[in-house]
Amino acid sequence: MRSASIALDSPPSSQYVSAILMAAPYAKGDMFIEVKGTISAPYLSMTVKTMEAFGVSIIARREGTTLRYVVPAPQRYVGCNFAIEPDASNASYFLAAPAVTGGRITVEGIGTDSIQGDVRFVDLLERMGCTIERAADALTVEGPPAGTKLKALDVGLNAMPDMVQTVAVLALFADGPTRVSNVANLRLKETDRLGALAHELTALGARVEEQSEGLTIHPPDRIEPAAINTYDDHRMAMSFALAGLGADGVVINDPECVGKTFPDFFERWSRLTT
Repeated sequence: MRSASIALDSPPSSQYVSAILMAAPYAKGDMFIEVKGTISAPYLSMTVKTMEAFGVSIIARREGTTLRYVVPAPQRYVGCNFAIEPDASNASYFLAAPAVTGGRITVEGIGTDSIQGDVRFVDLLERMGCTIERAADALTVEGPPAGTKLKALDVGLNAMPDMVQTVAVLALFADGPTRVSNVANLRLKETDRLGALAHELTALGARVEEQSEGLTIHPPDRIEPAAINTYDDHRMAMSFALAGLGADGVVINDPECVGKTFPDFFERWSRLTT
């Protein structure tokens, strides 16, 4: 691969940029990468920090909504002992459970020292009425008192797009409409996640206003029994499992789709109620 200057304008996923960054050290000359517009920057920070842990030097700068990277070449990755953190995105469903049921849960292995942007999900839970305890390598969530509705949110989640489905299901239990915005790229994931959320939340009795880059969710007075379609999307299955903690008659269709990232999710999930 030759030296190159690459400019990307609002790429549909940060994964495209991560792929270029990871290959860049093997170029014959320096690589210059510029990314403009809306993108989930925390995932790129994870990529850079992991590359640096394996011996690659990267110059990274941010100016407003523009990210610039210089990867000097040639470089080579160097093997090392590297501790892989638990998946903060998949941990979100367990961290969110007390928000629906009350009680208390601790997830170990991720905390304030984590390089994952999704650890900030607990900040949203705190805004919704949960009590959070943060440690360097653990997060604890305590739900609000029984019978207390969650506080509604108006939040842009471009930095945490994998948390949108979790927040959307929690919105069923909120005290007013929740608005999630700045996540147009969710329409290009395993499914059109905004459209899928709107359809399945409506099936549970919510009134949903669908925008091009977000949703406004008006919670129902009572969650209706429904079979939830998952669209071969692991996050649809795992997020709507939260609805089943707080309402009877919620069935998850095709639960095996969680095999993409969390094959034994429902086995572990069942332990929350035993």
